[in-house]
Amino acid sequence: MKLNDPTAYRTATELQIMRQQLDLKGKRILELGCGAAWMTRLLAGQFQPSELVATEVDRIQHQKNLAIDDLPQVQFRYGGAEAIAEADGSFDAVFMFKSLHHVPREQMDQALSEIHRVLKPGGLAYFSEPVYWGDFNALLSLFHDEEAVRKLAFDTLCRAVQSGRFESRAEIFFQVPGTFESWEVFEQRFIQVTHTEHRLAAETYRRVQDAFMEHMTADGAHFLKPQRVDILRRAAD
Repeated sequence: MKLNDPTAYRTATELQIMRQQLDLKGKRILELGCGAAWMTRLLAGQFQPSELVATEVDRIQHQKNLAIDDLPQVQFRYGGAEAIAEADGSFDAVFMFKSLHHVPREQMDQALSEIHRVLKPGGLAYFSEPVYWGDFNALLSLFHDEEAVRKLAFDTLCRAVQSGRFESRAEIFFQVPGTFESWEVFEQRFIQVTHTEHRLAAETYRRVQDAFMEHMTADGAHFLKPQRVDILRRAAD
């Protein structure tokens, strides 16, 4: 397993990677850290699971998710990956989309233990994490440097495999094209968020805005966002 491999990237979307790697029709799925339920919608609409449980630790966002009324097969629940309120061996697949590195560092190993517990033997755990590399990361790191926690998340996955509880089925590096129509759109998505409180000093705010505007063109600011997907299989007991 590698934290980064600049020679291995391909341009793709998360949905394309999932379609190539997964068959989830009729499966019971758990998504940990669902945020605003964007990926939840894709999972429910594109992959036809029998049931989808989506958890979120941000109470403000969780209350918003509870108001969603057009996803009948989805159950939204409050809670974190380190304490999953579900029965042993009750899911075919577990997903964490860019959320493992948000688990408190002292509880990351516990989160993997919990995922192992709720997965059926042979079930899959899908982890998608941003890679600390490239122009987009350089922009984010001006106000929110996640190098250390992303490394901790990767080390946690490695330990889970080394322990024998999981087998590494696939590791995929890809870059997702992303366009932001304006500074205001970027600011809303990455600075004015409820899951992390960013209190930017005026000087830092201007530095981030100036760095963003260096990428602005007539049709928006374009980036390639590097990511790594690890697909782990729960080993048989």
